[in-house]
Amino acid sequence: MTRILKINGIDREFAETAWPGSVAELLVHLQIDQATVVAEIDGLIVQRSDFAQTPLLEGQSIELIRFVGGG
Repeated sequence: MTRILKINGIDREFAETAWPGSVAELLVHLQIDQATVVAEIDGLIVQRSDFAQTPLLEGQSIELIRFVGGG
């Protein structure tokens, strides 16, 4: 069985055994450094200090905005 999260507008399926239980686990799965991203779940910004304690529920809409250096 699979579960779905909408990440940056795209439905992503996760096997039940690979479900990221928190924002922090999702970022590890996506290989994104927590220090370089802002996360928004269903329109609400999640504080970086709360990533590990913020659970993910099937069907949520998640926006991940990455900071990129440059000139």
